[in-house]
Amino acid sequence: MLAYKYRFHGHGSLRYVYKNGQTIRSHLMTIKYTHNKRRKNPRFSVVVSKKVLKSAVGRNRIRRRVYEALYQTRAIDIKPHDVVVIITSQDVKNIEFDELKIVFDNLISTIEKPNTN
Repeated sequence: MLAYKYRFHGHGSLRYVYKNGQTIRSHLMTIKYTHNKRRKNPRFSVVVSKKVLKSAVGRNRIRRRVYEALYQTRAIDIKPHDVVVIITSQDVKNIEFDELKIVFDNLISTIEKPNTN
């Protein structure tokens, strides 16, 4: 499980990342992230909308799976960023966990690449 110091909540923090963050998309999820120079560790938040899955039990299952995938892919080793993982497909609930980790590896490695602009 991802430790508490690597998580963030609250409308203010999420709103800041939504407004100022950069976006990476995949077929299962969208990641918005922004650099946070006031922190030593990256922070993650997972958002699963009721539009994706009506059941609270299902949304919580998706959230737990995503946090575990973040933990196992060593996403906590990236530079200090605020990262919001927005789930856009209910398929995250049923796909193989190894496939979910591969998707995260690809997306997290994109965050770490330097900007070529």
